[in-house]
Amino acid sequence: MKVAAALAIANLAKEDVPDEVVAAMGGERPHYGKDYIIPSTFDPRLISVIPAAVAKAAMETGVARIKIKDFDVYKDQLKQRLDPTVTILQGVNNYIKKKQKKVIFADGEDENMLKAAIAFKNSKLGVPILVGKEELIKKQIKKIGYNVDFDIEIVNSKDKQKRERYANYLFKRLQREKGMLERDCDRLIRNDRVIWASCMVACNDADAMVTGNTRRYSSSLEKIIQVVDPRPGEIMFGLNLVVNRGKTIFICDTSVIEYPDPRQLAEMAKSAARVVRLFGFDPKIAFLSHSTFGQPATDRTKRLSDAVEILKKDKVDFKFDGEMQPDVALEEIYKELYPFSEIVGNSNVLIMPSQHSAAISYKMIKSMSRAKVIGPLLIGLGLPIEIAPLRSSTSEILNLASIAAYSADVINYDK
Repeated sequence: MKVAAALAIANLAKEDVPDEVVAAMGGERPHYGKDYIIPSTFDPRLISVIPAAVAKAAMETGVARIKIKDFDVYKDQLKQRLDPTVTILQGVNNYIKKKQKKVIFADGEDENMLKAAIAFKNSKLGVPILVGKEELIKKQIKKIGYNVDFDIEIVNSKDKQKRERYANYLFKRLQREKGMLERDCDRLIRNDRVIWASCMVACNDADAMVTGNTRRYSSSLEKIIQVVDPRPGEIMFGLNLVVNRGKTIFICDTSVIEYPDPRQLAEMAKSAARVVRLFGFDPKIAFLSHSTFGQPATDRTKRLSDAVEILKKDKVDFKFDGEMQPDVALEEIYKELYPFSEIVGNSNVLIMPSQHSAAISYKMIKSMSRAKVIGPLLIGLGLPIEIAPLRSSTSEILNLASIAAYSADVINYDK
């Protein structure tokens, strides 16, 4: 078992160093050699690689009392101790590994986007496609420690056949809606990689896409909706998944609708319930406010109570209630005060009264606690496309890419 641990440490030192270690060591990426012969103590892979090697050796030598049937599951359980989102994404990743969807990483020249694409490929989650200038991407590949001939597909507007097809597709969409000329559409295709990547998905040259990280969320969304319509009968909104202290909650709308009306709030709840179920949760939806069931009563809380009434009339198949304060929605001590509500104290989907409150809430949680956040997921778009916020980490982009690939298969999109 000691030999197995030593070999695991030695082999790990030869692998590419993750971003967490680079950040902890002051921004320098170490490489195996005279100055780096054992992994850093900051390396998050240590918790899964070494115990698994020792456990396997114990089983092989006959001293183990418990037999581990699936070492991949065992490693995921160990990783969960550091990152609670691992369990949630485990099912997603296991699913997409069998499907091998083509996922576009639209900002291929960005270092974190490129690392996420390489991790997507190395983890066998699917087939990544990078959009960008080939010479710049290869320069970045070399910079992060890979061979410039690393096997990953790179596309751009030099492909004349694709460019003409995408320009024609865009012209048919925008000639009346936006009054755009064919040459205007060709210029968009040539010069904007988000437009190009969105057209690749719309024209069935790829299954899903992730973009963002280098520009504001709203800027990416503005480009995407020139190419893609919302899902029929749905509205678009941002949904964030937050894991903290063993509890998982979903927060919306964090990124699209500034001040939703009652009908939009109700439709948001319906779509959120559908998505939450895809992640394996039973939706319990609370409409949040500064007041609880009308106290104190103000004109601005009426939108939320009206949304609740709309859902009652629509006879939806999930639990909901409101309006209520966030602690009432989340903490069980309030159950005895409001025994008439099934939502009080055990809500897992929080509908915020505005985009402002939603974005402020999840970013404060992320910045001031150990909470893990996935998203925002772009719900209600007609194709599986996700947008990474500014300055997203490699792992955050990778999570969004996995979810986009998952959505491409489990949601019926009409291309």
